[in-house]
Amino acid sequence: MAVETRRRRRSLGSQGITFWPERLAADPGRNPVASSLISISQTSRCGFGLLMYGFGSKKVLLEDFASTSLTDYGALVLNGYLPSINLKQVIIAICEMLQDQLKTSRKGSVRKKAKTQQPLSFQSMEDLLMFLNEQPSDDNESFVCLIIHNIDGPALRDFETQQYLARLASCSPVRVIASTDHVNAPLLWDKKMVHTQFNWCWYHVPTFAPYKAEGVFFPLILAGSSAAQSTKTALVVLQSLTPNAQSVFKVLAEHQLANVKEEGMPVNTLYTKCREKFLVSSQVTLNSHLTEFKDHELVKVRKHSDGQDCLYIPLTTESLERLLQELV
Repeated sequence: MAVETRRRRRSLGSQGITFWPERLAADPGRNPVASSLISISQTSRCGFGLLMYGFGSKKVLLEDFASTSLTDYGALVLNGYLPSINLKQVIIAICEMLQDQLKTSRKGSVRKKAKTQQPLSFQSMEDLLMFLNEQPSDDNESFVCLIIHNIDGPALRDFETQQYLARLASCSPVRVIASTDHVNAPLLWDKKMVHTQFNWCWYHVPTFAPYKAEGVFFPLILAGSSAAQSTKTALVVLQSLTPNAQSVFKVLAEHQLANVKEEGMPVNTLYTKCREKFLVSSQVTLNSHLTEFKDHELVKVRKHSDGQDCLYIPLTTESLERLLQELV
């Protein structure tokens, strides 16, 4: 496959996931630190996990490293600093990228195709990991690099999530490149996870860059969730969603502003309005958007006086108006 002439990315809902095509346009001069890391890409190709630590944001560093050193492989970026992450969607995305690579290289066996006949979204985490484990370990052409910003982020710190990430890292067609910032991050892993599954190779890369993206959600803890900060946080989350999801949110927000005294907007009413605007084609599509909103606490549910569930946005009128202005 020829090298792409420009870098392209597409986002996956609110999971903070970004895709790169299997060939990227290399630009070694873009970041001098990333250029100096090109030589360690061979370490990743040999099956080691790369863990970057040191003071300063490593987001730009890792993404530039991906665009210069991982030009021959598919890459997927997971923003671990987000407040909530659906790990199953991450694994599904990796399986889809790998399937595309196998189709292109024509190396997928008939047996494996039969086992993945069922849609990936309907398969369990165990089935997805089994599919990744079944790929040939000697195939150096088909693998996916998972780049995790802040593997020690709030949504990834629980032991179950780290266990799944470790099992994912041990799959032969997956390479993990991650960054960590918390001083106690190594306490997240046991000996087996560090030396066998993640198989970390540690790199001290202090960039001293400000934590602009990573720090967006943390001032909420210090500032007591002020109205201005809540609006800023909501805007960051909404901008990571698809245009359709943003439009659905706007319908709900406009209804709330026009009916301040009401307890909320019934789900059926929202569905009808979204259908009229051709934003959703079914209740299932709307529910998927609402799940994203609820996961990030953009939308909450409460009972109406007549007993039906109503949706509302937990922002003041002034904050909601400001949010809609900035979202345009």
